[in-house]
Amino acid sequence: MSDRDPGEPATGTDDDGDDHDWRVLESTVEYETGWYEGGYDRVEQPDGTEKKYYWAALPPAVVVVAVTGDELVMVEQYRPAIRERHLELPAGIVEDGESFTTAGARELREETGFDPAGVSLLEEFWVATGVLRHRRGIVFAEGLEPVGVDRDDNEFLSVTTVPVADALAVARRQPAHDATIEGVLLAQAEGLL
Repeated sequence: MSDRDPGEPATGTDDDGDDHDWRVLESTVEYETGWYEGGYDRVEQPDGTEKKYYWAALPPAVVVVAVTGDELVMVEQYRPAIRERHLELPAGIVEDGESFTTAGARELREETGFDPAGVSLLEEFWVATGVLRHRRGIVFAEGLEPVGVDRDDNEFLSVTTVPVADALAVARRQPAHDATIEGVLLAQAEGLL
């Protein structure tokens, strides 16, 4: 999922502050799952040595901070990767051609049955840059109208709301979820919660 060809430099700065081109000597995909791919880039480091940097590439995802009145909409679902149930913000993959806001409105509708009157982008950023090639967008949704759910065949979740005043405390309860904490904090920083 990288747009960079092997041999194309990736500009960086070394410890002395001098510019250095991190030349990609080889880019190898070792596995593809249909959900993500993984592999490594063999790069030339600032000191001239070579090293393999392993990565997993995932499609962009959106996380939705949705409010109805004084309540924050959340979903509870089991996460097989860590074998625990999570109370988290609605989220999902951004499909080809979608913006974060369009994907956020669609995911909110599909997972929770709420159609938002308005969706705005709070932030987009890279996630876990030491190992992932993955972008995340956090969106804020308001003016919610119930329309009915349309979940994917692997979405077994329940919808709940929590008081906005308790949102951060709820987000920090174990097992805590990174995207939920990020979404709540960003919305609070914008004065939306």
